[in-house]
Amino acid sequence: MTVSAADVRPIRDARSRTRRLPLLACLLALAAVPGLARAQAPSGVIPAAPVYGAADWRPVPAENLLVIDTNRGRILVEMTPEVAPLHVERMRLLARRAFFDGIVFHRVIDAFMAQTGDPLGTGEGQSPFPDLKAEFTFRRGPETPFVPVAEPAGAMLGFLNSLPIQTQPTALMATTADGRVHGWGTYCPGVAGMARDEANDSANSQFFLMRQPYPALDKRYTIWGRVVSGLDVVRAIKVGDGDNGMVSVEPDRMIRVRIASDLPEADRPVVNVLNPASAAFRTLMTGVRAARGADFSVCDVDLPVQVSGMTAPAA
Repeated sequence: MTVSAADVRPIRDARSRTRRLPLLACLLALAAVPGLARAQAPSGVIPAAPVYGAADWRPVPAENLLVIDTNRGRILVEMTPEVAPLHVERMRLLARRAFFDGIVFHRVIDAFMAQTGDPLGTGEGQSPFPDLKAEFTFRRGPETPFVPVAEPAGAMLGFLNSLPIQTQPTALMATTADGRVHGWGTYCPGVAGMARDEANDSANSQFFLMRQPYPALDKRYTIWGRVVSGLDVVRAIKVGDGDNGMVSVEPDRMIRVRIASDLPEADRPVVNVLNPASAAFRTLMTGVRAARGADFSVCDVDLPVQVSGMTAPAA
């Protein structure tokens, strides 16, 4: 069976068996949720690879780059403090204390997400630090580096760096007391969200990486970043063998999690992402929108990425 958006229960950061074991029981049917169809070139036609110039790339600040080395390979997440400063700071804190090292992906659902960050590996653990206040939305101002790609009635869709977001129209800034409007991330593939309990302000250390899009989670779970390299690794993580998505036998694990700026320069990955403000991005968008037509979604846009520097250490 399938579930409607109204039937999706919270993705929880469990701490007691009585409160937490149903963490993703609601997700039983989500494994059947299909990913958005991708536009394909006509049969037998090989599209020419685009050529990008140096000015088309945006460097990801090393302070905002989370390097997750797993037994499956390396995952690089660009964190977005403009959207969730408290949660980004928590991820930095835990990474700098090596908290995540060795922690398993304890709950994984194929067409949905991979969850980790629990030191117990049961869905009941957390860090020793206090729970976080929810950051489901943020206030977007004129200085926010937002690039729109679509403007349906009463809304704007686009990118804040590599993160797909939805926001109120810019025109409303002139009518608000702080000159800003509401914005929120949307759960496209690769988006990083924070697990929580029933209470909104109960996120702590457990997080999940999206394997496929699921916008029904928007504005219900704090988004703090997006995978810019290694989505194939996220999708290769071992799927749960139980009805609730729990991985009971030999789960995959994070070997080492660090902030790129904390790594020695010789070992530091360097990431550049196609700049949404560039002409090259506008050309890319024209092609994607033409191919998708009325079915266009911001999740259809795959930002090209360059990664250089040291590769992941051996598992």
